[in-house]
Amino acid sequence: MVKVNLDALIQREDFEVIEGSATSQFGATLQIRDLEKNSFFFPVIRKPDFQRETADWSPERIVDFIKSFIDGDLIPAIILWQAGSNIFVIDGAHRLSALIAWVHDDYGDGKISKLFFDLKISDEQLTTAEKTRVLVKKVIGTYRDIQHAIQYPDKSERMHVERAKRLSYLALQLQWVQGNAEKAEESFFKINQHAAPIDKTELRILKARKKPNAISARAILRSGKGHKYWSKFDDETREYIEELATEIDDLLFIPRLRTPIKTLDLPIAGKGYSSNALPLLLDFINIVNDVSSGSRLKEDKNGKETVSFLQKTKTILNLMTGTSPSSLGIHPIVFFYSAAGRYQPTAFLAMVFFLKELVDRNDMKNFIKIRKNFEDHFLIYKSIPNQMNVKLGSGMKGGSKRLAEYYSFIFNSLSSGEKIESLPAISKRNAKFSFINFDPQFLLTERDSFSEKVKSAAFIKEALENPIRCKICNGMIHTKSISIDHINRKRSGGKGILENAQLTHPFCNSTIKN
Repeated sequence: MVKVNLDALIQREDFEVIEGSATSQFGATLQIRDLEKNSFFFPVIRKPDFQRETADWSPERIVDFIKSFIDGDLIPAIILWQAGSNIFVIDGAHRLSALIAWVHDDYGDGKISKLFFDLKISDEQLTTAEKTRVLVKKVIGTYRDIQHAIQYPDKSERMHVERAKRLSYLALQLQWVQGNAEKAEESFFKINQHAAPIDKTELRILKARKKPNAISARAILRSGKGHKYWSKFDDETREYIEELATEIDDLLFIPRLRTPIKTLDLPIAGKGYSSNALPLLLDFINIVNDVSSGSRLKEDKNGKETVSFLQKTKTILNLMTGTSPSSLGIHPIVFFYSAAGRYQPTAFLAMVFFLKELVDRNDMKNFIKIRKNFEDHFLIYKSIPNQMNVKLGSGMKGGSKRLAEYYSFIFNSLSSGEKIESLPAISKRNAKFSFINFDPQFLLTERDSFSEKVKSAAFIKEALENPIRCKICNGMIHTKSISIDHINRKRSGGKGILENAQLTHPFCNSTIKN
């Protein structure tokens, strides 16, 4: 489901900064005009710096909430905590942000969001924002429409006038947390785990917010834009973190994924603009940097560890994709997408485990020798990653780890001379993989019209019948990892003419050929 990014609308602040205690009495309600730009309240509201991204509501849910508020429906209280001149939202950030979005006409693409994201907003975010704006105008009317209605009732729609009158007395109920920063943080996690539990991976990220793996994941997620969790580091370190994060984001999420699938030019990490992206990034970074679930990382005080984590992450990515001489150009359609075009994080993380093993064993060249049959096996049996998920669960310790073991098993079997036709039988004889169903057929639910899955499956099936292949290893070539090779080497007198050019993987060209 497409989600609206409202993360820019309430600023983040260090939760532990205490500027003195408040002396005034706390208000019990909040009216809509308190969210306007020139109000006294809006400029001082903050989110804790560890607050999860406010990007979990669909356009429809935002419209439903705004309408519920205007219609006077019962709305749960917003829970706040005051520290000096700042007021932190302990619970209700999405509710408050939805109303702020309406008041400021900013659904992830307005003035506040543009400044927050340094004018670099993804196409997905822009499209979703405009969809939300259109839906709001159709169902509710803009905030400006409502303001106009109270001033000029004779020239406005009757419904707008009625809603404008209600807004004169409607208000959000407020509750206040009493105590210090520790008490406020405790309240935040307790509240957010009670009503709408935070995903376990996301909870790890929130609690590890000052550690290098979490900072790295946050930096990559928005290509170094948005809230800068690395802002306390020196200028040079901050700039380098943002540079590395941008490069890694490009390698992972460019080109942007659009469905139904109509091209094999797909990103290796699926949609960057999704709720699954941050957990995937954290797992990826942890695998690359050998961080297990029991590891006790220290907080990164100066950014050096974050830089190291990002550098190691980029090194592995350069093996997987891109035009670096070390790039194998792993084709995402072979391993990371199902036959119906569904992205499979389990397979991506498994490939990271597998590539690390190849490097440790110095087996890259041996992989090239059996690559064609290795790829063909996983093209024939594309349901294997999903079967691993169903059997063992997702994540680093579940299906990903077992699938990585299966990659190694198939690699070793082919390297020892086994034929591709015999792989299902020998896999069945291995206790770890005996549960795999090697039926190559992929069944889709029948409908009168073509679903998105069927459309994607139809394209993928047709496109895989005659894909572009490397002229050295015969593996499939991804458009992001193409190298033009001299058939007759330059040092042997080969010319830079069309007849002497062939497409290869960067690694095959720079290492195997030479």
